[in-house]
Amino acid sequence: MAKGYKASRLVIVESPAKAKTINKYLGPEYKVEASMGHVRDLPKSKMGVAINTGFKPEYVIIPKARKIVSHLKKEANGKEMIFLAADPDREGEAISWHLAHIFTENDGKAKIKRVVFNEITKEAVQEAFRHPRDIEMNLVNAQQARRVLDRIVGYELSPLLWKKVGQGLSAGRVQSVALRLIVEREHEIKKFVPQEYWTIEAKLSSQRPEVAERIFISKLDKSGKDKVELKNRDEAERIRQEILKLPFKVNSIDKNERRRKPSAPYTTSKIQQEAYNRLGFPASKTMRIAQKLYEGVDIGEEGSVGLITYMRTDAVNVAKSAQSDAVDYIRQKYGHEYLPETPPVYRSKKGAQEAHEAIRPTSVRREPEMMKNYLSDEEYKLYDLIWRKFVSSQMVPAIDEHVSISIVAGESYFFKTNGRRNLFPGFSIVYEDLSAASPSAGKKENGDEEAEDEKEITGELPELFADEPLTLHQLMGYQHFTKPPARFNDASIVKLLEEKGIGRPSTYAPTIYTLLDREYVTRNGGALVPSELGEIVVDLLVKHFPKIMDVDFTANMEGELDKIEEGEMDWVQVLKDFHEPFDSHLALAREEMKNVRRQVVPTEYVCDICGKGMVIRWGRFGKFLACAGFPECKYTRSIPTGFRCPQPDCGGDVIKRMSKKGRAFYGCSNYPKCTYVTNKLPKQQENAGADNKISDVDRETVGP
Repeated sequence: MAKGYKASRLVIVESPAKAKTINKYLGPEYKVEASMGHVRDLPKSKMGVAINTGFKPEYVIIPKARKIVSHLKKEANGKEMIFLAADPDREGEAISWHLAHIFTENDGKAKIKRVVFNEITKEAVQEAFRHPRDIEMNLVNAQQARRVLDRIVGYELSPLLWKKVGQGLSAGRVQSVALRLIVEREHEIKKFVPQEYWTIEAKLSSQRPEVAERIFISKLDKSGKDKVELKNRDEAERIRQEILKLPFKVNSIDKNERRRKPSAPYTTSKIQQEAYNRLGFPASKTMRIAQKLYEGVDIGEEGSVGLITYMRTDAVNVAKSAQSDAVDYIRQKYGHEYLPETPPVYRSKKGAQEAHEAIRPTSVRREPEMMKNYLSDEEYKLYDLIWRKFVSSQMVPAIDEHVSISIVAGESYFFKTNGRRNLFPGFSIVYEDLSAASPSAGKKENGDEEAEDEKEITGELPELFADEPLTLHQLMGYQHFTKPPARFNDASIVKLLEEKGIGRPSTYAPTIYTLLDREYVTRNGGALVPSELGEIVVDLLVKHFPKIMDVDFTANMEGELDKIEEGEMDWVQVLKDFHEPFDSHLALAREEMKNVRRQVVPTEYVCDICGKGMVIRWGRFGKFLACAGFPECKYTRSIPTGFRCPQPDCGGDVIKRMSKKGRAFYGCSNYPKCTYVTNKLPKQQENAGADNKISDVDRETVGP
């Protein structure tokens, strides 16, 4: 490029990383700048929505974006064309619309076009610039409707919670419903009464010398035609003693081949679930890493390259060019027997944005091991997961032989053994789908009886024949207790939100983050546990705003936002239909909602300043101790957790504290004399992640 050459076209994306990646794909006539995300939004200091005049939003330039906007205006002056290349979704369309407004306000003759690409590769970017379009107002209106809805709920409900519960609390249309699901699950767990039951297992082998050493386990299934249900130790021991006297033999053997089909490449929901289950990544971490992989990574001679397609999607479509590349790669790497006759077609769920693609690598040729030196450990792990999932989705099914062996003791006690061996790996040579590999791979949510019944031995069983006698080596009875539903974690709450139609791909991770940040929910190991504050907020909102907190209503609202995007509904009418009943509920709640803030509970503690009694009050972060002499005496302190400071010769209480950034931690009540701090209570440290698990070594058994 000649010195002093001035580009005639301006391109605006959201981030510097994205700008750096696409800059090299465009000619010298293009200059690429970053808006750093949204540049206009509703004001923070007030509602910013003229409800009585058609819900007109009052947009302002975000304070932190003022310098950027000033710079972009300067860059736009004299350009023959401005291309807005924000992400290919509602938010990206809204960012583009706001930028267009700023530029046309600055220069009424500015020529503006929108370009969208699902992946940041040379071919995709150049193709997008060959086919620019106008801003799609249906997408913008769908985003505006969501923004205004959330503003109305947040700015009307939050002050009510400040008044009735504590300063700084928040409520949200999706956030509060998600919290309700977590709280209701906790209530189920608390109400759950474990039921005792027993199982009997036999260690057996063939009597034929060549396989006599191959011991396998078989579980008691039926007595005659009836399912065996053993409710206590005495029943189990009585049956065990009867069976010990009986001969064992093979009753029947059933073998059949089953095909395990690969699953679709990742959507946003599925990558968040898999990254949590396989890698332990919280949803917000997964999206942060995926964003970087999408926007571009420096991979040496090629420079900055987008490694994956856009990561906010609920579609499972795959571009034909990507399928074709996968076919060539699989044929060369694994052989034609791993390729289906025609590329697989996966169906997106109802309401998915079909214009989007699933999350996939931008090139299957960039194998994870080849990229490893250019990625952090976490980036590599996520890329490896995405790459393997996509490649496997384009391969043939795996073929397994399933063996079900019925064994009889005497004439009426029937045992069952299931086994599986792989005959052809198919897609599993690249990616093993754990949920499909075995019926028992996925944990049951309610109790473990079904999981026990479906228990599979994944190794090969010895070759057995019908009617052949067996040797009994050991007969054991095991005690179990039914388990309560598991607490939600990032993966399971995202799965439920998607199933219920609450929120959209872009909202799952922020919703979880907000619940944790507001301390409505805490983490215990990986489990999301509602705080007492979270439970109180849900109880109040469910009582006074049943519609807002209704799962089906929230899902239907998401459907209406989709219809706005499709041009089937008017966004202002949707807001009007929502606001009228909401406003009437709000007026009643202001009068009738219980004022938790005013409730005070006397305690045995004494004020360190004036000697008066201390009472429990509520604040933003839950309960705290306050002097009963308030407002004359404003002394407050945290409620002791029940743990003593572990520092030698201290004797202080471990109490909950808050950092300047609003983060919770625990410290000694004798601070600053004692500086002991910890992120978790001693009990939490010992039992982190141990909820809802029963170790076999702790079970009572009967037998030798």
